Amino acid sequence: MTAAGVGSLGKRAVVLLSGGLDSATVLAMARARGFECHALSVHYGQRHSAELEAAKRVAAVLGAREHRVMGVDLAGIGGSALTDPKLAIPETPSTGIPLTYVPARNTLLLSLALGWAEVLGAEDIFVGVNAVDFSGYPDCRPEFIAAFETLARLATKAGVEGCRYRINAPLIEMSKAQIIKAGAALGVDYGATISCYQPDATGAAAASAIRAGCEPPASPPRMSPIRRATRKHLGDDLPRKFGYDARLQTGR
Repeated sequence: MTAAGVGSLGKRAVVLLSGGLDSATVLAMARARGFECHALSVHYGQRHSAELEAAKRVAAVLGAREHRVMGVDLAGIGGSALTDPKLAIPETPSTGIPLTYVPARNTLLLSLALGWAEVLGAEDIFVGVNAVDFSGYPDCRPEFIAAFETLARLATKAGVEGCRYRINAPLIEMSKAQIIKAGAALGVDYGATISCYQPDATGAAAASAIRAGCEPPASPPRMSPIRRATRKHLGDDLPRKFGYDARLQTGR
């Protein structure tokens, strides 16, 4: 596992980009380290596409070389409050692994990123997992990241031929306050992000922090009136979109 994620100038990287606070910070970090960033977002059957709309904005603002959206129907297996409308999203912290855990999500997302990285000839993949503010999710732990890095080197043609894939998780040991401070120093506009399981027009970043069992930022990132108004119109449109417009979204 590469916690610091050091890269060489001009190298390509695939960055998993959800549209939330953490992944936006990771994209900014990868760009600051000189990577040509290919951002990947995933329709996985989540209840709303607000974060995916945010990911499109973030990719453009932070200078991703291109942004793609791919589809995997995890709603088809259910088992999570984020994909199954019959399960209520918890409003307060709970013990154990919460209902917002999505079975095998990060394994699948990293697998898609790995496949694209192999096609691009990229050795580096960036992901915004965090072991401090991770709600007990097993696929946010350093052990998981290290294991997937080993898998990447064993399970691909490029790996067998000598490619040393690196799964960069620069936020893995950072607090939320440290993440925001780092992103702000890199010029991240957190008003363009959405970090909430149930986006609304009033304060998604604080809601996300409360559900994770930690304190919301003392000074939440400022959000413009336009962003607030836009949120009201982002509904449950994944069943209509799924897959499907999973093509090239932005590029230059």
